Amino acid sequence: MTARPSPARAARSKILSREAVARAARAARRRGERVVFTNGCFDLLHVGHVRSLEQARRLGDRLIVAINSDASVRQLKGAGRPIVPARQRAEVLAALQCVDWVVLFRAQTPLSIIQATRPEVLAKGGDWALDEIVGREQVLGWGGKVVRLREVRGVRSSALIGQIDQSDQSQRSR
Repeated sequence: MTARPSPARAARSKILSREAVARAARAARRRGERVVFTNGCFDLLHVGHVRSLEQARRLGDRLIVAINSDASVRQLKGAGRPIVPARQRAEVLAALQCVDWVVLFRAQTPLSIIQATRPEVLAKGGDWALDEIVGREQVLGWGGKVVRLREVRGVRSSALIGQIDQSDQSQRSR
């Protein structure tokens, strides 16, 4: 009987470097698989993230999720963020069945990873206007498509953080 890797080890094996994810995407395309790309901070994983990732995965055969580094999240979201460090965010995302590969990026945008992986589909949350989606021109230029994913209204990491802060403050005032 062959031993199966532990779920944690299996999740970590889905976290790839920029070069490795580009190779994996090329190999998938050679097999005739459709590659989908999405990105975000994914600071506190919630049902909105999960549903968006599942929807993105249904758009193709392989899903690449690029996540912002800790420094990038701080620049975008401000001091005190991220709540969860990048390596932990990556491992949690990689553990999701709908996610094939996770890659971290340090830049303000994932454009270099999009160019390296050349996805057939670029998927982004519905809260993004089409003309604001980084990589849109490039993906359309090589014949791909850009899809805005459905939003789960009222579910956002910043709202969850606000609720936690409020709860913590009310606990201290007792």
